[in-house]
Amino acid sequence: MMEAVTLIHHPVTGRGERAWSFVPSKATMIHTYSIQGLTCGNCVTKVKSALQSIAGITHAEVTKDPPIATVTMSAHVNTAVLAKAVANAGNFSLSENGPSTPGAIASGPQQVEATSFKPIYLLFAYITGAATLVQFAGSGLDLMQWMGNFMAAFFLTFSFFKMLDVRGFAEGYATYDVVAKRIPAYGLVYPFIELALGMAYVVAPLSPITNAATLVIMGISSVGVVQSVLRNSPFQCACLGTIFKLPLSKVTLVEDLLMVSMGAAMLIISIH
Repeated sequence: MMEAVTLIHHPVTGRGERAWSFVPSKATMIHTYSIQGLTCGNCVTKVKSALQSIAGITHAEVTKDPPIATVTMSAHVNTAVLAKAVANAGNFSLSENGPSTPGAIASGPQQVEATSFKPIYLLFAYITGAATLVQFAGSGLDLMQWMGNFMAAFFLTFSFFKMLDVRGFAEGYATYDVVAKRIPAYGLVYPFIELALGMAYVVAPLSPITNAATLVIMGISSVGVVQSVLRNSPFQCACLGTIFKLPLSKVTLVEDLLMVSMGAAMLIISIH
């Protein structure tokens, strides 16, 4: 750091007075990065500690909302080194977000890699396969029964992952869900709601009450996802709890809308 002297005009005496301030020297670089996986204050502390332990990093500030890290360097540190340190600290990832001072390399909007969604693709494949096998093991393929089996497996599986860290899920869910933002307790209850829906589809898949509840709950959940996707918010999807790092994107929206569509279709048929 180096001192800078500024001559200011005093409003009372009319004389020029010196004002001292500190500005970054040429050797100091400040860069801003996006951080994925921040769900609580403890996460912020872990990421900050990991960054400040790297040689060449003189200071790091990390915030959950927005999920960014502002890093001050005395010498250039490769982004890959930062990303590795952050990943080793827990279920987090770091990506370039653009420069906050001259000299940093700007980068455009980060493209979400398809591999980021591998866990959810695999789960959908397993759930689809299981629902289909159950049908063929019975009396043959019946679309309504198949959707009931799919919904049961979906809710039971997704609630399981949320149950592994209910509080962490609730904190992540509150970053984008319209209800959880206003009522934090809703995020704590939501995994149990999904569990109840899964059990209900096992017992009575054509129940109008079960399908109406699915339509309302998944419909409300979709609202927050739509808002976040339209704003391109860099939040982590909480659909699989805190175990997997899934960016909130159109994939999440398709997942929610699929469940809304199935719930609506089954509700209409169950009423008639």
